[in-house]
Amino acid sequence: MKKRKLGNQASKQMMNIKYLPLLSFMGILTLSCNQSGESVPAAPVDLTQAQIFSKGVRIDSDHFHGNAWLDILVMADSVNKNAVGSVTFEPGARTSWHSHPNGQIILSLGGEGYYQEKGSPKKILRKGDVVKCPANVPHWHGASPETEFVQIAITSRVDGPTEWLEPVTDEQYTE
Repeated sequence: MKKRKLGNQASKQMMNIKYLPLLSFMGILTLSCNQSGESVPAAPVDLTQAQIFSKGVRIDSDHFHGNAWLDILVMADSVNKNAVGSVTFEPGARTSWHSHPNGQIILSLGGEGYYQEKGSPKKILRKGDVVKCPANVPHWHGASPETEFVQIAITSRVDGPTEWLEPVTDEQYTE
């Protein structure tokens, strides 16, 4: 009798597994439907709870406007010439204009940030956005005025350090 009962349970589990993708799709479809047709704003996210890496230590540098924190994840060394850091910008905080001899990669983890190359319009960055900064191109990045911004910065040190330039003016920041 026990064997038959286990067989029936296993059979039911197999049936449930068979229909799981369809049930998941139906659930997502149901949750994504908006009866009124109006867009529903996303609930604000508390980045301190969603943060993957430690906030790190506050950056004390004339090359930053406002408060930013750095958690060094990988130090460049003789084997791997890439430095990797998680940077958290408070609302309104930003870097000065700067460039990298081998470029830089920015991975947006959360919040809303800005990225701008000299001579180009400012881009808005959100979670999941990736920026590949070209070598030797002056640029800046930081948080929007209202929202904290968290990014991973991957920077090669093969051909030299970051070249820091002038601060980003308030006018440039708000353009």
